Amino acid sequence: MSSGDNARTPPPSAREGGVGGGSTPQRTWGGRFSEAPNELAQQFNASWSFDQRLALVDIEGSLAHAAMLGKQGIISAEEAETLRRGLLEVHQEILDGQFEWREALEDVHMNVETRLSEIVGPVGGKLHTARSRNDQVATDLRLWLRGELSAILTELKALRKVLVHQAQKYLEPPLILPGYTHTQRAMPVLLSHWFLAYYEMTTRDAGRLQDALNRLNESPLGAAALAGTGFPIDRYLTAQTLGFTRPMRNSMDAVGSRDFALETLAALAIGQITLSRIAEEIVLYSSFEFGFISLPDAFSTGSSIMPQKKNADHAELIRGKAGRTLGSFVALATLMKGLPLTYNKDLQEDKEPIFDACDTYRASVKLLAAMLPGLEWKPQPMAKAAESGFSLATDLADYLAEKGVPFREAHHLVGRIVRYCGEHGKELRDLSLGELQSFHPAYEADAPLLTRLETAIHRRHSYGGTAPEAVKEALEAAKLEVNQ
Repeated sequence: MSSGDNARTPPPSAREGGVGGGSTPQRTWGGRFSEAPNELAQQFNASWSFDQRLALVDIEGSLAHAAMLGKQGIISAEEAETLRRGLLEVHQEILDGQFEWREALEDVHMNVETRLSEIVGPVGGKLHTARSRNDQVATDLRLWLRGELSAILTELKALRKVLVHQAQKYLEPPLILPGYTHTQRAMPVLLSHWFLAYYEMTTRDAGRLQDALNRLNESPLGAAALAGTGFPIDRYLTAQTLGFTRPMRNSMDAVGSRDFALETLAALAIGQITLSRIAEEIVLYSSFEFGFISLPDAFSTGSSIMPQKKNADHAELIRGKAGRTLGSFVALATLMKGLPLTYNKDLQEDKEPIFDACDTYRASVKLLAAMLPGLEWKPQPMAKAAESGFSLATDLADYLAEKGVPFREAHHLVGRIVRYCGEHGKELRDLSLGELQSFHPAYEADAPLLTRLETAIHRRHSYGGTAPEAVKEALEAAKLEVNQ
């Protein structure tokens, strides 16, 4: 976004020689220069093609600023009312798709202000009194992000509700899934427990976004170019009008900082990584090698050459977009890391990463919320996988520890049992009581039950564990949270 750096000087009229005169739109800073910009430089400098997304919040900020100027007597009440009516007309033109964007006017601010002057005449030039494009764009970006993050949090809450609903759906009767560490079968868990794991992660993602939203809700408006202004403005009034908690306390910080954008991008990147992990498991579990999920046709694609293929392309795209969102954070972090105070034209480059990351994350959240209910989980392959691969070995070790055998000794002994099974082509469930007792006499008649899924699942009843009663407790807490 171009820097106005002209808080005290109202911008020129919309056209060379005044409103309606000439054919070339005049630039806000044109009085200092005698030579027209190079065409290539002008195209390189322009930001209207992407920052027009800020148009409505730009007008919102201008309405508050104009009202404040009138209330403070900096402009007359009649002029303030004229600006209000003109800004509302521009607002409607944008909503109706009738607004004409002009590259020569560089950015969203000058496009809006120029059109305003065409509508209301020279009084339009008074709108920029006691304001710079520096505090204007910082205000616009915070306003836009405030609305966007609120919408994203609504979408994210819908996804969290889906995760809770799916956890409830598969709790009774419980579906059992193999849990993994190092991508090796580790211990069985309830599928509901798996859904609630991602519920917890997405809840923290929502918390980070809410934190970013809370911190960015301060008003830069009135900081002007960087040092404030000599006009008797009321920054508390404009902050209150725009719904900010307060005006920012330092004018240099107000126009030169983008840490609020960095925090937002960091939260979005972490959130997209969470979605990527869910998507990765959908990709794995829907493969023939796992066979735990059948994908709905509506969220699958085929192959141009292999008729049998049913690809989890949409999940793969969610996974792939984590790199894109993280790239947006890295781009802005790199831009900011050596930037001196206050405003520098580099900051024009903050918009596209922010816009893209918000769009990407929001679309991914909505897609995943739509996809998850359509997944068809396969109980038999899941249970077979959960019970095989010696996933219940820890239960045999815990049993000995409960009988007074030191756990390290029990761990070593059960390792020998696993090796014995491997050498004889057996699973743990195939072992007789006599075979178990040949390794240690502490194994009693109830020991073989430990090699059954249902027994193992119910034993994990510690807080946060995968036993049905523990999962029910977690599920009830999650229901209360998402229904608030």
